Amino acid sequence: MPKAIVLGGYGLIGSACMRALARSGFDVIGVGRSRKVAETVDAKARWIIQDITTISTLGWHDILTDVDVVVNASGALQDGLVDDLEAIHVTAVSQLAQAATNLPVRVIQISAAGVSEHASTAFFRSKARGDAALMETMQNWVILHPTLLLAPQAYGGTALLRAASAIPLIHPIVLPEAQIQTVYIDDVTAAVVSAAQGDISSGTIADLTETEARSLPELIARIRVWQGWPHPRITIRLPGGCISALGRIADGLGHLGWRSPLRTTALQVLSDGVRGDPQTWENAGGQPCRTLEDALQNLPSTRQERLFARAFLALPVAIGVLALFWLLSGIVALMDPQRAMTVLADRAAPQWLIATSVIGGATADIFLGLAILYRPWTRHAALGMIALSTAYLLGGVILAPDLWADPLGPMIKVFPGMTLAAMVWLMVEDR
Repeated sequence: MPKAIVLGGYGLIGSACMRALARSGFDVIGVGRSRKVAETVDAKARWIIQDITTISTLGWHDILTDVDVVVNASGALQDGLVDDLEAIHVTAVSQLAQAATNLPVRVIQISAAGVSEHASTAFFRSKARGDAALMETMQNWVILHPTLLLAPQAYGGTALLRAASAIPLIHPIVLPEAQIQTVYIDDVTAAVVSAAQGDISSGTIADLTETEARSLPELIARIRVWQGWPHPRITIRLPGGCISALGRIADGLGHLGWRSPLRTTALQVLSDGVRGDPQTWENAGGQPCRTLEDALQNLPSTRQERLFARAFLALPVAIGVLALFWLLSGIVALMDPQRAMTVLADRAAPQWLIATSVIGGATADIFLGLAILYRPWTRHAALGMIALSTAYLLGGVILAPDLWADPLGPMIKVFPGMTLAAMVWLMVEDR
């Protein structure tokens, strides 16, 4: 049985490649840096849990023993808290290629349509350097360049399309000059299997894409019809300055661990257009890629699909509201702590408890408001908000039961915040 290793095996493309290769008779092993995520994606698969940026040439040589095919589906859109483009796209590929150069192994590199050393984004430039390192070092390789991917799972650009088309009542006109081509995930995995089986000649560099291109607003409108949303009532053209501001905000959040599809790299890629030439792939013996219409017919538009699209829009709003609420709650208390202490003193609370509760509670509020913005801590912060809210409610029962009957309902209003925090805890998951 031929043996294949898939780098980035629990990613969108990588996980699909692992399943396709396994169905085609390969003994498949995935490589990823998080055991928790790997086992969530496929607990039955075999995994090598290691960060590819830390593997030396000697380490790769050991991993590649008896391996016939390596599929590199790893990648990152932009530098961030846990992502280093140079390390992922260039250094790791270079080390892999050096280890594989004298071994009977084929490397299938999944790159991106539009890569160039002179491209407008660091993503494309680093991808191009990684492709070049592979071509210069090895003889047995195939490089595939997918355009905008359509898949049942939704990450990155595919998630952004779904969310943009799900905006209630509004059809956004964004980057109207951009021309976009798409490719269906099954066509990408079929290309990987063909290359792995040796049906595609070594040294092939080919785009994987449909033939037709369309504007980004047209694509969003088509996705909206596919999802089954009603026709929008309002068309809004977003100015370039607004889009740029969103990109800069998303970049800032990237340093907190959030991989937003609105980062400047993604917006620049869309602005430049996502185009490819399907002819090279077909000339190499590959099957033509499906059109957008054919791809959407193979993707079920279900209730889950629509709920995801709306949840993708709601989640950042929920996190932002919680962060603002808890930050302001703590800041307001610290601006006038004596007033807050009076509330407890008037109810005969123990003197030692008053200052501790007010200052400590306000500090905890501010900490949780900041912590929920830091991606690795988001779920923990949401649970912390629920726990601290519960403590406030219990304290109110013991020390200030009269507040439960207050006409403004200060105690009752805690419950919606707890519910919002619970929703964030449930909805946030690792990719």
